[in-house]
Amino acid sequence: MPNPTPMLETRRDGDVVVLTFDRPDQLNAMTQAMGEAFADCVAELSRDESIRAVVLTGAGRAFSAGGDMDMINDRALEGRAAPGLARRPIRDTMRAFYKLFLSVRDLPMPTIAAINGHAIGAGFCVALACDLRIVAERAKVGLNFTKLGLHPGMAATWTLPRLVGPALAAELLYSSRLLGGEEAARIGLANRCLPTDEVVPAAVELAQEIAGCAPLAVRALKRGLQRTEDATLEDQLSFEAHEQAICFESEDVHEGIAAVREKRDPSFRGR
Repeated sequence: MPNPTPMLETRRDGDVVVLTFDRPDQLNAMTQAMGEAFADCVAELSRDESIRAVVLTGAGRAFSAGGDMDMINDRALEGRAAPGLARRPIRDTMRAFYKLFLSVRDLPMPTIAAINGHAIGAGFCVALACDLRIVAERAKVGLNFTKLGLHPGMAATWTLPRLVGPALAAELLYSSRLLGGEEAARIGLANRCLPTDEVVPAAVELAQEIAGCAPLAVRALKRGLQRTEDATLEDQLSFEAHEQAICFESEDVHEGIAAVREKRDPSFRGR
């Protein structure tokens, strides 16, 4: 397991890891240091083949309030002080910052964002980068970049249209409107909306349900779902057939077949 840091907490529950943003006094606002710690943690989790699902949440009353305002103000001061000249270094700095937190997409196992409280701007972008989302009824979520005078970042213009469609995504991005948990679930930004104290337990329960499935098949499925973003139907059929051929070589598929025939739950070993 990754070593804890002042900004992150990790907890293992069987085959599931709960990873928590841990700056509750700052509403888990995202800093460069937090991003570096997060990327390091993701890299270590990625190497652990025994982990079958990861739940991402926030300590305190927020999932994440977004980018740290001091950091955003520093970029604004740089841009104002050297118009044109500062553009490229700021661009490179922001691109590198995005990649730290969007490293969550690199995890080979499914990820679930347990949105326990407000998830705003870049903070919500990280939740959108997870495979699944469970949101609290009282949470406010949204992408408020234009209200800050900023073009959206952290892949907002890429992830949002794929979840809710281009027209609704455009409305939400242009207006910077924040949504309640129920509306977020209704329009497809979250899988479920629950009372706050049920969000993390429900996410862990879902993660454990996923963990009970064959890990080789689940990890291949994650790759398959990710590649559909650019694949044709014929490409995807070839990918599916290839991955099924690999699964047919595994011990897991024999265990799955035996469990069906013996009318019992399977016990997969990931090999």
